[in-house]
Amino acid sequence: MITALLLFSEVNAQEQNNKKLPNLFGSSAVPNDSTVHKNYVAIKDLFDVVSSLLRKHPIAEDNVDSLSTKPIYSIVPAVGYTLQTKLAAVISGNVVFRTVPQANLSTITASATYTQNKQFFIPILSNISIKDNRYKLIGDFRFYKYPQSTFGLGSNSSISNEDPMVYDYFRFYETVLRKIKGNFYAGLGYNFDRHWRISHKGNPNGAESDYSKYETVSETTSSGITANGLFDSRDNPINAKKGLYASVQVRNNFRAIGSNSNWRSATLDIRKYVALPGKSKNTLAFWSYNTYVIDGKPPYLDLPSTGWDNYNATGRGFIQGRFRGAKMIYFETEYRFKITSNGLFGGVVYANEQAFSTVPHSSLQAFQAGYGTGLRIKLNKKSDTNLAIDYAFGTQGSKGLFITVGELF
Repeated sequence: MITALLLFSEVNAQEQNNKKLPNLFGSSAVPNDSTVHKNYVAIKDLFDVVSSLLRKHPIAEDNVDSLSTKPIYSIVPAVGYTLQTKLAAVISGNVVFRTVPQANLSTITASATYTQNKQFFIPILSNISIKDNRYKLIGDFRFYKYPQSTFGLGSNSSISNEDPMVYDYFRFYETVLRKIKGNFYAGLGYNFDRHWRISHKGNPNGAESDYSKYETVSETTSSGITANGLFDSRDNPINAKKGLYASVQVRNNFRAIGSNSNWRSATLDIRKYVALPGKSKNTLAFWSYNTYVIDGKPPYLDLPSTGWDNYNATGRGFIQGRFRGAKMIYFETEYRFKITSNGLFGGVVYANEQAFSTVPHSSLQAFQAGYGTGLRIKLNKKSDTNLAIDYAFGTQGSKGLFITVGELF
């Protein structure tokens, strides 16, 4: 959710003894190798552009595939705008590294944001491979001071039934997975969600809101043990060009470990990436995200909701929290393509559909569609991190700008 003002990327590029300034949007210094194809085009990112403007000499190209145990950082102080936050001041970034030279890529993504709507939030997401890829540690830690409206339950809810809410929120999720075979992992985790200082205004027409019908409390806690399975053959968790990601989680919340009530849910997350056309750098990506309450009654704010998946990525075209319910079915397809041959600029087109039920054990309601297009600007060529700028449309006149670091899925 950012538009870059400043950029810092830690790379190990060295200057060449060459006084000719490189072309910012075409090829630049070619490695000293007589066997390099004459049509070689060097990959560029914003660091290269800034460096070429500030330096008298061009910088040599690093091997983009040379990521090692030394961390690679992308950090952006920025301003941005979304439907949920209005104007926002953000510092956001990620670090990509390997714990040992042959390990899978590990990533940590974090940001701190303050918005025009007086929201403040800090998410920290991690996916770390250790012990020669035998274990994965997946973490999701967040603090939100968060005014956010709810619009009722189900995907038939009307945008006119806006019920403004205010709450504080803390999340602690940690999962430990062990390799079973190949790219398949299984393990256990712990999920903790706490909302407090909850208040709401009610529907603008004075009718009782779905939130009031469901519950009216000032704080809630969900505390649960998770059983997890994961298959991950993606080439890069930040910007996958090929591979398959499939995750299944069953969450069991118990009063005995601090939950307000006993309830159970299941989540299935599947993503597939293919080159189109074959052998090109363009990618056709598919995403299916489905979550539902198996039994019990979760707190209202812990029900599945638009934009409240682990990466806040579902539902481009809609404000976060637009739809909510005990069952959520979500599909998205995105086509990612290069605009410049050096990879500095790219583009995407995408479409999604989502459907929700209302209370637990109710049926799914109508699917709601979103679609849009976007620009990609390479922030860091070594980690393949992009600045993603999207404009999306949804039903009932919903539309808006969505900006973030990294691909949404």
